[in-house]
Amino acid sequence: MDFELSQEQKILQKTVRDFCARAIIPRSAEWNEEARFPHEIIAPLAELGVLGIQIPERYGGAGMGMLDLAVTVEEIGRADASVGLTVASHNLLCMDHIYLAGNEEQRQKYLPRLASGKALGAWCLTEPDSGSDAGAARTRAIRRDGASGPEWVLNGGKSFITQGSVAGVYVVLASTTPARKQKGLTAFVLEKGMPGLRPGRLVKKMGLWASDTADVVIEEVVVPDAQRLGQVDSGFVDTCKVLDRGRIGIGAWAVGIGRAALEAALTYATQRVQFGRPISDFQAIRLMLADMSAELDAARLLVWRAATMQDRGLRTTRESSVAKYYASQAAVKACEAAVQIHGGYGYLREFPVERYLRDVKLAEIGEGTTEIQKLVIAREVLKGQAA
Repeated sequence: MDFELSQEQKILQKTVRDFCARAIIPRSAEWNEEARFPHEIIAPLAELGVLGIQIPERYGGAGMGMLDLAVTVEEIGRADASVGLTVASHNLLCMDHIYLAGNEEQRQKYLPRLASGKALGAWCLTEPDSGSDAGAARTRAIRRDGASGPEWVLNGGKSFITQGSVAGVYVVLASTTPARKQKGLTAFVLEKGMPGLRPGRLVKKMGLWASDTADVVIEEVVVPDAQRLGQVDSGFVDTCKVLDRGRIGIGAWAVGIGRAALEAALTYATQRVQFGRPISDFQAIRLMLADMSAELDAARLLVWRAATMQDRGLRTTRESSVAKYYASQAAVKACEAAVQIHGGYGYLREFPVERYLRDVKLAEIGEGTTEIQKLVIAREVLKGQAA
């Protein structure tokens, strides 16, 4: 399978890279040191067209494909991991779920707002007791007859939600048939300002300080049946489809952070002089740089393979997990090596490599841990899906 980018995709890549050099990289350290969400970058991102890049033009999106999105997320992740995560989660979790499972009325209502940046999206699956175990979700949705027709009452809470306190649109997974566990989940679209829906505590994290992460409190939130996303009890099936695409995005994001670490290490190694020579002359440093480069190249190709298969309408459960699994590990190793190459300076906050290492660790945890990816890959291999 040929993974050479088209001329249009190369133009997209350069356009996003130039935008990042101009609008993101000069502010990145400041945003992270201040540990604040960079609201001011949202409108420029929307104008660039990356807040709905994979959504058809009739819904306000750019109408591009999954490979285009992977290229975009990699470039933004390279510039600033926090902003990259915002773009990835907004596109591939909240928006994708609405597009994949929503009806025409829901698509017309929400996707243009999200693609234009007038509202950011949050995707609410994780709870304190239901991380990898979606069937343990305690958020409940109970159906009742309302004055204007069927409606649902939601109660519960979500944890570790990206855009949790800044979103305008929330896709919330709730249990509608608890006895069925994960097969009894249903998705709903909630909006900021609904009575009973509010942000909880902001989460203090190891890294990604400029990414908004918060709990979401859901208390007696009443929504009409028109806000139900997909069929009753089909939420987990739809979630698996969303994650097949989201894991490609996280893989691309990880590659971007790894690239930033490699580039920083290359610059430092050629400038740092020890024993009268640049440390890039020493074999130990060269071997680390070689490993970083080779493994990140392989990771990118795995991401592009999965993205290309998605664009062809193929199922990518195995390929998405392989891409996410390998890219996250390659990126973490690259960031660790970059710190090591910098020596004592790599441990200082005035050099960006320490931030890259803190930021990239989420790649091995979010949207399914490394261990979950292995279980998914093994299951698919045992089903006869080996390459």
